[in-house]
Amino acid sequence: MPGGLVTLFLAGDVMLGRGIDQILPHPGDPALREDYVHDARDYVALAEAAGGPVPRPVDPAWPWGEALPLLERAAPDVRVINLETAVTGDGEFAPGKGVHYRMHPANLPCLAVARPDVCVLANNHVLDFGPPGLEETLDRLAAAGLRTAGAGRDRAAAWRPAAVPLRTGGRVLVFSFGMPSSGIPHSWEATAERPGVALVAAPTATAAADFADRLRRTARPGDLVVASVHWGPNWGYTVTRNEVRFAHALIDAGADVVHGHSSHHPRPPEVYRDRLVLYGCGDLVDDYEGIGGYERYRDDLRLLYLASLEPGTGRLTGLRMVPLRARRLRLEHASAGDTAWLRTVLDRYARDHGTRVEQADDGTLTVRPLRTDAPR
Repeated sequence: MPGGLVTLFLAGDVMLGRGIDQILPHPGDPALREDYVHDARDYVALAEAAGGPVPRPVDPAWPWGEALPLLERAAPDVRVINLETAVTGDGEFAPGKGVHYRMHPANLPCLAVARPDVCVLANNHVLDFGPPGLEETLDRLAAAGLRTAGAGRDRAAAWRPAAVPLRTGGRVLVFSFGMPSSGIPHSWEATAERPGVALVAAPTATAAADFADRLRRTARPGDLVVASVHWGPNWGYTVTRNEVRFAHALIDAGADVVHGHSSHHPRPPEVYRDRLVLYGCGDLVDDYEGIGGYERYRDDLRLLYLASLEPGTGRLTGLRMVPLRARRLRLEHASAGDTAWLRTVLDRYARDHGTRVEQADDGTLTVRPLRTDAPR
């Protein structure tokens, strides 16, 4: 990215439990409580049937594959990921849920190798093993020196943003919250007496006003602000009017980036008032290979999002989206054909938001606004 700018790496869902946990050096108990799959090793077998053999145990860097050298070359100032996995050997399976994710705490190097500056936790899997599992997750991440946002031992802690100091001065503030539309149970909401996640009931004007109030009480002049939101369905490119209004309201309130996630595939990006809105980043690391039923969405295709912001103002000066493909539970470079397919789909839906998705000479995807919004 150009010098003098702040580069953010923004990742979608990072799911290091289940099959990923089983190929790492310290696999946890593989037992599952799913309707059709009762052993996490079956997900490894599905991936192998689809893409070829997976060595075991793998190095902690294996699931990230080509993403790690790409990130080293991009040298982002701040790395933000949605960690959708409890890091625990404790707790009971949360009742009423069809899918549970946890990784053995000894496999934490698989997360640390990506060097995230912030792990956002307001999602529908961080409490898969109840409050004890959440508390161990918080302890393990803190002990590893990893900042978190979006979950905590009470409401105040869950809503507290992560603050990442920049080498050039100033901070990046990361607020994390989720919505029931992504599958977060209402009972997971953190309260004054109960650990849990920062939960917003719906994308309403009231919720946006609450965010604006929190921001006024927390932000300093010159801070760059990321609103990281776990919302919406797993599948589909269409963004609802309420989601669009809410994202715009977050920007109007002072957010510089809306970092949306929950969808298993990328949703269309938008540039609104020179700020970046990612309605859904899609999955980045998971064990979904070989699972049938949604092939038309090509959820094996993943994106690394590298956003370049103007310091002080937060204005988006560039976005690079690097296409990758998941194969053998590892990220590899996407082919030219896969990249072209992804660009075509995202561009088709991004036009509804006044934005074009284009392909650069180096094979990455970029965005270009079609309209000029009034300045903030």
